[in-house]
Order: sequence, then C-alpha cells, then structure tokens
Amino acid sequence: MNIEFRNGLLFTTLEITYNDMSKVLGNIVIDTGASRTLLSQEAVDDLGIRVSGNDEIVTLYGIGGKEHAFVKKVDKITIGNNSICNSKIDFKIIEYDDINGLLGLDILIDAGYILDLKNFRLYQDKLVGDKVLNEE
Repeated sequence: MNIEFRNGLLFTTLEITYNDMSKVLGNIVIDTGASRTLLSQEAVDDLGIRVSGNDEIVTLYGIGGKEHAFVKKVDKITIGNNSICNSKIDFKIIEYDDINGLLGLDILIDAGYILDLKNFRLYQDKLVGDKVLNEE
C-alpha cells in the first residue's frame, strides 16, 4: 500500500475491529521508534473502546517524557490487504488534531512489513513455494 510523506512524517491508514465493529482511521504515523502501536482513544470511542478497571495500564517513554495508556485486545487490525488478529493495542488521548495514532514496531515486525522509503510503500513479502510475492 502507498504511504504518504507529509510534514516530515510517514502516514498510513488502518482499519480497527473491536467487538465486531470496524472503523477506518487515517492519519496514522508509521513510527519505527515506537515499540508499541498507540491509537487515539477519542478516535475509537464510537467502537466502545474505553478504559475499564480490568485494563492493563502501561507507561510510555519518549521525547515528550512519560505518559500512560491503557491496553485492549482488539479483534483485528487491517493495513492494506493484510490483517493481524487478536493484537494488544495501547490507547490514550493524543493531543494532536492531525494524528490518530502511531503504528509501532510491534505490528510492523509481527506482520513482517517492509517499509520502502524510496517508493513510499508498505508491504509484506510472502514466500509461496520458492517464489516471493510482494503483497501491498
């Protein structure tokens, strides 16, 4: 799938499914410096993703300092034509109007994504027999 280079950041779109409801989220920053994927709590509120007493609370460290997020297991994350099921995703209020989340290394590595910065594409290589098929 094509990615967009905007304001010095790489943006993509993903679809999140939780309790059999789905929503497409744009303005997701591909962040190879983020160990975990983090999505805006406000962007998924209509899916019923809210903090509860049973949720794990994690501490995130970055350039902005220390912040906290809650973790939920989601049914599926779909990026392009590829889906990752039963992933644990971090959620918190993100204070930027033009960013709905960070696609972190947990999803990028788990799904085996390749980030092609020359052509601004994100894809997976699939080995079928002795041939490698590129899938976007």
